[in-house]
Amino acid sequence: MKPPYQPDPLGPDFGQLVLAQPPDYEGPVQAVLVHYLPEPTAPTAGAVLYVHGFNDYFFQREMAAQYAAHGYHFFALDLRKYGRALLPHQRPNNVRDLREYDADLYAALAEIRAAGHTRLVLSGHSTGGLITALYAARHPAGIAALVLNSPFLALNQPWLRRRVAAPLAAMLGRVLPSLPLPAGLPDTYGQSLHQAYRGEWDYNLAWKPNQVFPVNAGWLGAVLRGQRQLRRGLALPLPVLVLHAGRSAGGRQWREEFRRADIVLNVADIRRLAPRLGPHVTLHAVPNAVHDVWLSVPDVRTAAYAALFRWLAEQVRERATSPR
Repeated sequence: MKPPYQPDPLGPDFGQLVLAQPPDYEGPVQAVLVHYLPEPTAPTAGAVLYVHGFNDYFFQREMAAQYAAHGYHFFALDLRKYGRALLPHQRPNNVRDLREYDADLYAALAEIRAAGHTRLVLSGHSTGGLITALYAARHPAGIAALVLNSPFLALNQPWLRRRVAAPLAAMLGRVLPSLPLPAGLPDTYGQSLHQAYRGEWDYNLAWKPNQVFPVNAGWLGAVLRGQRQLRRGLALPLPVLVLHAGRSAGGRQWREEFRRADIVLNVADIRRLAPRLGPHVTLHAVPNAVHDVWLSVPDVRTAAYAALFRWLAEQVRERATSPR
């Protein structure tokens, strides 16, 4: 008998299920599946599994409600060493190969299928977008569509750091995976999001801190190998929607434009590399969006959700009319 969902910090509309995994080089490992409990309020279109990005976890109640309002049973996954799944003995986000997450995704999708959901949409944000794309390339069966929100397809760093320092650190990561790397991101993105600073969102700053968790050479090597695989082409056979901000901005000092631009990734990299996901990619720029499109200001989110659900409805119609 499957264990029931336990109460979740997001409140009574959410439950969580711990997915125990085999131990790794740090000891015991788990992922946590989060389920939006209210039934969809539109005819059922399937189920969605959302995967967060780096320095992140799932907290977006609005996203869950939006999917349910459009007929989707909603699930989200806190990957190993993130958010709800982070254990006291673990370093946050510490992996040495992105394939380590395959076990977390497989277990989550198995639980969703066991609940009777057969049409599954996989969704990922930023690093979660890279992880889910690579997973879908290895395990495409049973995934109806892939929705990527500002996927992390390339480093957004100066030329010397991107072409020399990062590859060198990744090489060292093969023999010294725990080698710490200097922090490269300012706290301005976090400032733009959390209501204690300049944003509208309330989330756990211990799980998503403004000063991002430090990374090590093993993690960087894992990301660069995944991005290199993407550049060679994934040939995903399923339809893919890539949402991203209309433009990028930069700088370490706060500017108001940071509320309406991607200040984490270069959207030109996303547009250049997204076609390498496969032959059925739809790119959609969301004007005035931030890095996590679903955390943009309300009018921008409204437009982004409208684009998302139009695209998903088109995939349902095409599936209904295509030859069996």
